[in-house]
Amino acid sequence: MKIFDAPIFAFGDANDEYFKLLREPSVVGNHFWLPQEWLPQSKTVISFFLPYTEAVKGGNRRDMSWPSEEWLHGRIEGEALLNKLCEYLKSKLIDNGYKSIVPSLDERFWYKSGYNKATPHPYVSFTSNWSERHVAFVCGLGTFGLSKGLITKKGIAGSFGSIITELYLPPDKREYESTYEYCSMCGACIRNCPANAISMDKGKNHVLCSKFLDKTEEKHKPRYGCGKCQVGVPCQSCIPKNYNIK
Repeated sequence: MKIFDAPIFAFGDANDEYFKLLREPSVVGNHFWLPQEWLPQSKTVISFFLPYTEAVKGGNRRDMSWPSEEWLHGRIEGEALLNKLCEYLKSKLIDNGYKSIVPSLDERFWYKSGYNKATPHPYVSFTSNWSERHVAFVCGLGTFGLSKGLITKKGIAGSFGSIITELYLPPDKREYESTYEYCSMCGACIRNCPANAISMDKGKNHVLCSKFLDKTEEKHKPRYGCGKCQVGVPCQSCIPKNYNIK
């Protein structure tokens, strides 16, 4: 089964002031690392989106209670492929004389799910020091949806990756002004969510979502996933026609 369709790329200026905005407590938080903290002489942040194929998306629409085999393989094997692609692109940049790193694969990268006071970052949860979705937003790939996924011109269903490099590439223009501009607030993701973890007034409840993902791992171990908020919705494969312009 083919997991991904052709990727889309966007280039961001490593000095873009929007990266600093991600350090606000209401966005990612002060624990978010700026591009220069990962790579001091960085010039460009390369962000890309690998959209799932119809085989993966269609499979996950069959039963809205549990993730399909297609989606589970897309989630786990797809992530492994994504990591290999990141490493390959990084190696090509380095071979051509440009220092580059993949933050999500760097030894300094960390991610937290629930609260745990015994960890180095006890007072934050469901976050990391490099967020692929927020970085993609800054670089111009798309805006957030109610389910907290990122809506691109190829939709919301897929995976994001990024590379920080010393190579200068002309930055892409953000074709939007607001955080949720491409979301039509139709509520389809709310109806689809088997964990009832999404609401119109509060958005996504990460705790409820995480607990359901744990159940899928118990049922489908070693794989896990859900993705019901990304299929059977207007933003599945494109920007909705009636999105919020302002």
